[in-house]
Amino acid sequence: MKRKIWARSFFVLALLVLVTSFIQLPYYVSKPGMAKELEPIIEVENGDSATGSFMLTTIRMGKANIYTYLWAKWQKYQHIYPIEDIRRDDETDREYQLRQLYLMDNSKQSAIEVAYQHAGLDVNYNYQGVYVLNIMEGMPAEGKLEASDRVTKVDGKSFQSSEQFIDMVSSKSEGDSISLTFERNGEQRETDIELEKIAATGKAGVGITLVDDKEISVDPEVAIDTSEIGGPSAGFMFSLEIYNQLVEGDLTKGYEIAGTGTISPDGTVGRIGGIDQKIVAADNAGADIFFAPNENNSNKSNYKEAVKTAKDIDTDMKIIPIDTFADAVKYLEGLENKS
Repeated sequence: MKRKIWARSFFVLALLVLVTSFIQLPYYVSKPGMAKELEPIIEVENGDSATGSFMLTTIRMGKANIYTYLWAKWQKYQHIYPIEDIRRDDETDREYQLRQLYLMDNSKQSAIEVAYQHAGLDVNYNYQGVYVLNIMEGMPAEGKLEASDRVTKVDGKSFQSSEQFIDMVSSKSEGDSISLTFERNGEQRETDIELEKIAATGKAGVGITLVDDKEISVDPEVAIDTSEIGGPSAGFMFSLEIYNQLVEGDLTKGYEIAGTGTISPDGTVGRIGGIDQKIVAADNAGADIFFAPNENNSNKSNYKEAVKTAKDIDTDMKIIPIDTFADAVKYLEGLENKS
């Protein structure tokens, strides 16, 4: 009898845990992710191979349920964020994911530009329109445009920048109707939208968040396969891997080199989030060296936080402060080959 009661109680408890695990809280939980070797996912036509490797580092982030929330509370390198710290107020889950993928795509283009220019090679861009990141709730574009649409014409006229697009639309008056030509899933479409006043600007608009959509053209060609990895924080490490395949010799010198940081077209390496978790991920992967954004030696730089974390986990990994792409190349050129 007692065995039956115990079995029923266990079943009810297991069912309760299962059901409540699907209840999401208004928080995200992040934790150390992985350190992924870049040579298998970046291919420069006829590029050189390396004896060591460059690695991007990631964090894992997902919506919290009661169990992941409570577990994260007791884990030093898991962090809890209110949902509004991660997603914009009017941003859907899909729009958030598309924004992250766009940021990744933009970081790849900047990485290619920096690497090729540093190698003395030409970089060209083909302007494709404006990319829709977000539809503002209750605004005219809602139900007509979607996140990831590419707008190419206004009233049948092309434009060559997002600024020109905004000028063409805002030159109209509230209540005017415009025709937008756009692409969705490879298909060209048109839609008419009646303009409304945008509170933030005081000008007429359709109610979208947008960015420029440009296609980069280089020779030799380069392909970067990032699948579903999102965000801009791998841009700097992309640039190093691309450059290493473009030039003669091997900058890795046989070392396993991880790192993180955004990359601007001028070669500036920028701050990212979750540096402590990325140090843990790189250490778990056996990295020898980790490049961290120095932010011009700011008191609260990624580099200083990285050094603090490295000491805390007692890693042998060497943490190197980096402000620019050129800094990293100079450091690597001065390395001796790994014995």
